[in-house]
Amino acid sequence: MNAYPENSTIVLVHGAWADGSYWTNVILPLQRHGLKVTCAPIPLTSLTDDVAALNRALERTSGPLVVIAAVASKEVELHRVQRSKEPLCSE
Repeated sequence: MNAYPENSTIVLVHGAWADGSYWTNVILPLQRHGLKVTCAPIPLTSLTDDVAALNRALERTSGPLVVIAAVASKEVELHRVQRSKEPLCSE
């Protein structure tokens, strides 16, 4: 689990039909490994609102950043990355 520097922030993005509680079983193990973890509060009202919410969550972070998105939220992340021209790594 040492693939990321100690000061990394993991931003979790829930998908449709879910909220931040989707990541309940993921947050604590990541925190135990010394990672900062936050869930982006995606409103699921429109793609524009969802991307804006993700951007606000990312602006509140510092240091190395890892974004983990549920399958249904991948469109939000892809849209955000394409608009910002940041590199995208997706599996």
